[in-house]
Amino acid sequence: MIVCVCHRVSDRDIAIAASSGCPDFEALQDDLRVATACGACRDCACAVFEESRVEGAAPRGRGMVVVPIRLAA
Repeated sequence: MIVCVCHRVSDRDIAIAASSGCPDFEALQDDLRVATACGACRDCACAVFEESRVEGAAPRGRGMVVVPIRLAA
């Protein structure tokens, strides 16, 4: 799901940054520019960031199953 329309930042982008060691929301803003334009996404972006830090995983798939594929070498 796109969280920040202005900079096209998804919940997955935020979760990856959080699980990769992004220390706080301000650093996330510096890295992804989320919630730095109009600011309408700030509450949602903060919630996704905090949830991802607590869970340490990507956001839930909202009814979708993600199956990794292996490409033949």
